Amino acid sequence: MSQSSLGTCNTNRDLLQTSQPASLKIALLTYSTKPRGSVIHTLELAEALHHLGHHVCIYALDKDGKGFDYPLSCEYEPIPAQPAPTEIDALIQQRIQEFVEYLKQANPIYDCYHAQDCISANALAILRQEQRIPHFVRTVHHIEDYSSPYLQQCQERSIREANLCLCVSDRWQAELQQHYQIHAPRVINGVNLWRFSPILSSSEPTLIKRWKLKGSPIYLTVGGIEPRKNSIRLLQAFGQVLKEYPNAQLIIAGGATLFDYQSYRDEFFVLAHQLQIQIGRSLVLPGVIADSELPALYRIADAFVFPSVKEGWGLVVLEAIASGLPVITSNQPPFTEFLSQTYALLVDPNSPDAIAIAMRSIIQPDRSISLVQQSQSVLASYTWEASAKMHLYHYEQLLSRFEVNPC
Repeated sequence: MSQSSLGTCNTNRDLLQTSQPASLKIALLTYSTKPRGSVIHTLELAEALHHLGHHVCIYALDKDGKGFDYPLSCEYEPIPAQPAPTEIDALIQQRIQEFVEYLKQANPIYDCYHAQDCISANALAILRQEQRIPHFVRTVHHIEDYSSPYLQQCQERSIREANLCLCVSDRWQAELQQHYQIHAPRVINGVNLWRFSPILSSSEPTLIKRWKLKGSPIYLTVGGIEPRKNSIRLLQAFGQVLKEYPNAQLIIAGGATLFDYQSYRDEFFVLAHQLQIQIGRSLVLPGVIADSELPALYRIADAFVFPSVKEGWGLVVLEAIASGLPVITSNQPPFTEFLSQTYALLVDPNSPDAIAIAMRSIIQPDRSISLVQQSQSVLASYTWEASAKMHLYHYEQLLSRFEVNPC
């Protein structure tokens, strides 16, 4: 069955008005227990599906044995991930095999097997080839330009061999159609308004003290130091801002990833030294943030700066908006799919000067207040419940084509 034959309704409204299927057993697979965009998407989708009455289990590679730092009401199966080679191809091979061996041994039976990344999708492709599962779904959050032929092959297989591809933005839907001739129905991301809001908690003073967050203004970005987050250009822009606001601080939070960006990180820290940006004072690098503390970190900041050059969607942008922050992000898809200049300052991500101008502008009270007030209207369009209902529609379409009856 070709990917193009997997149709969908013409509008999101049609999907949400369609009667939902009977209770399904759904396995959601993700490559990590650490907070990255596709991982958070997996967790929130699982919870939303669970609350709609479906049996959901998350399978995730767990390197440190600590599981998710995230409250879950649905089932979760940690897959032990053993120490792996530093060479990336060998690491990916091992991680795929760990998924395969665990699932073979457990032999779980589900109506839908849904991978959120290349690694888990390759594992499901192997299991389907061995006739252990009938089909699988793959959500393509974004497509990477890998230099490794092996990694590129893994990505290609994870997309081309899926019985159904989903995507989270118009940009990647168009990419899949153009480069793979695959029609991937679009599902939405969401934002958890129970977690992210402007309402202060008791955590803010603790974080301010721990990381010495006494700057003015305080800029925040989430995602760590890596090429697609555009960290070096952001640092160059911040260097310009410091000349006018010497007490400013830039917080770069997060950074858990499979890939080693050491050469890029080395370049970043050399530049910080050259620009005389003091780490720990002007530049704050708290690393991976505890789930319970992330909402408070947003509320401490004065503005959110996210000039990323490649994203599947940008969940952190929605989180920042929900937290009452004015936002700077890139003037390109997927951000322009849900943001306009009245909602955020959209900048050329390749221009440190443009980023710096926006960073100076966004802290002006009139501009900041206007952006925060205008952007709140975006939030109602992106809920995890709506996303879950869209997924259920596509699961049911897939199952009907394979004439699979729910267990």
